[in-house]
Amino acid sequence: MSTTSPTHRAIDAVWRIESARVIAGLARMLRDLDLAEDLAQDALVAALETWPRDGVPDNPGAWLMTTAKRRAIDRLRRLQLLDRKHEELARELEDIQDERRSRDEDALDHDIDDDLLRLVFVSCHPVLSMEARVALTLRLLCGLTTDEIARAFLAAEPTVAQRIVRAKRTLAEADVAFEVPRGDALQERLASVLGVVYLVFNEGYAATSGDDWVRPALCEEALRLGRMLAALTPREPEVHGLVALMEIQASRLHARVGKDGEAVLLLDQDRSRWDQLLIRRGLEALARAEQLGGAFGP
Repeated sequence: MSTTSPTHRAIDAVWRIESARVIAGLARMLRDLDLAEDLAQDALVAALETWPRDGVPDNPGAWLMTTAKRRAIDRLRRLQLLDRKHEELARELEDIQDERRSRDEDALDHDIDDDLLRLVFVSCHPVLSMEARVALTLRLLCGLTTDEIARAFLAAEPTVAQRIVRAKRTLAEADVAFEVPRGDALQERLASVLGVVYLVFNEGYAATSGDDWVRPALCEEALRLGRMLAALTPREPEVHGLVALMEIQASRLHARVGKDGEAVLLLDQDRSRWDQLLIRRGLEALARAEQLGGAFGP
């Protein structure tokens, strides 16, 4: 997306932050990940058309969500899919819009958080290959374009695009429920989610291919995912443990590469270049994990 004007730069920033929330909310209601992403993109196009003329709204995330829901209702009607099931769905979407307008913001935020958590577990579902989980997670939860994902992993863009398409088709064919698992299933699936996040981080921290020794952008996306998971699952010690590990490792990123791009090993690093804020955040996350107790995990 072009970012030549302040408004377009604002749209780009809002999309990075809010796209996962919009897709998550639509996917819960439509039970169709592919359609949810299409409608979220429609809302983005509407923003690109409207905001440069009318200005960025006070609550851009809510604007995108409302626009996407209206497009969902219009799409169902336009495709003449309004049999009994779809009529009920359309009414549900309209009722949710009316209900959410009357709710307080705390309740709304809670619903959004629930939707995001569901989207995390769907994107990292074990029915998908690890490559597919990573691609889908970066696309839906980090808002990266197919081209950005391809460049990050030095893969061909058509390959990544097909990987994402196949992943969504696999989820649809397996009729994967858009929900957070419970009990033992939660722990099993959570391990899969954390594994995906750490794989993304490791590819940024020590790239497995290409000329660059590190790829900080991937580390940043993994950290963002980890912090989001910690906020969504505050009672899970392993989540805080992973965040602690990534924060502390990321604190050394700037010191790991020399002037000529060569790797600088730990004992040779200039510790004044370590990020003290990330270290403090990492130690706080570690203390939180220890406070929650339980058996140590990976």
